[in-house]
Amino acid sequence: MSRGGPGPGGVPFVDLAAPLDELGAQIDGAIRRVVRSAAYILGPEVSGFEEEMATYCGARFGIGVDSGTSALELILRSLGIGPGDEVVTAANSFVATAMSISHTGATPVFVDVDRTTKTITASHVEPAISRRTRAIVPVHLYGHPADMEPIVRLAERHGLAVVEDACQAHGARYRGRPVGSLGTAAAFSFYPSKNLGALGDGGMVVTSDEQVARTVRRLRSYGEVVKNRSSEVGYNKRLDELQAAVLRVKLRHLDRWNAQRVRAAAAYARSLDGLHAVALPSKEPWAEPVWHLYVLQVPDRDRVRHQLALDGIETGVHYPIPIPRQPAYGGAVGQPFPVSDQSAEACLSLPMFPQLTSDAVERVAASLRRSVPASVS
Repeated sequence: MSRGGPGPGGVPFVDLAAPLDELGAQIDGAIRRVVRSAAYILGPEVSGFEEEMATYCGARFGIGVDSGTSALELILRSLGIGPGDEVVTAANSFVATAMSISHTGATPVFVDVDRTTKTITASHVEPAISRRTRAIVPVHLYGHPADMEPIVRLAERHGLAVVEDACQAHGARYRGRPVGSLGTAAAFSFYPSKNLGALGDGGMVVTSDEQVARTVRRLRSYGEVVKNRSSEVGYNKRLDELQAAVLRVKLRHLDRWNAQRVRAAAAYARSLDGLHAVALPSKEPWAEPVWHLYVLQVPDRDRVRHQLALDGIETGVHYPIPIPRQPAYGGAVGQPFPVSDQSAEACLSLPMFPQLTSDAVERVAASLRRSVPASVS
């Protein structure tokens, strides 16, 4: 996954050490600043990063929390969503999207996704809306935005909140607007492999809704309005001061790193052009994706992945089981999710990180050309 993964001549799936090599002195300085300040919990680094991340996303407020999962859950709780309510979301996502809904006591209602973007659309969502529906959670999967304008219009007609799962989409834009500014509120994850990654877990709620911001801020820290005075039953879900300091350093480089990902995605598209057995990812004209993941659809995926591994190419699978087919959600026997099911069977994520070189892209492409089933190439 990072240094020491595939061995000499191989290509790692992601290189988590590369940003530390590039920004080591700045990150070391940020960590030392926190240690010397002795302000370790909800100090100036968290508040500074909250302001900077909110501004970056075009939102009024940022609230740092301990993970992207917590960010989603606390947004939903701030909206009063709980037992007896339903929240519509994508069948094709990481399971944390649904679990954040389940943790509130509400029921996730799954819909299939668009074949091109692998995100939900208003036409998928509308048949799933019932009298118990309270919110829609579009997932900007792999760093490609969902088609938000029709979803927001649909939500307005039905009096629903729209909560963006932007955990894979730091810096992506939809019709020129940054994700995180497109709905009621948005959740970001700073898991180390994200486009903006911490040195551990972390998350952020961004919103322009003052009431949501105020409630999330209470809920993340024991329901406190002021210290030692809890107005409601809250949690310990705070962003760590050290992580915030590191993320402030990295945020200044996010646009540059995303541009490098865009160049790597374009290089993959050129190198794999004409490989008809493989369906390459694409982008819609209204979207500026940030290529958190570069995900192909490949026949005989597991065999191809094994062949790539023999060539020292590390890959990933995102995601091998649609959420409603997970045992935790009862397997969804008989429910149709054709695009999500097909994607789960054939998806293959190639190496993708800002420091990926053109030579590495060519090695991956050459290995893939050797590995795809000859009968369908």
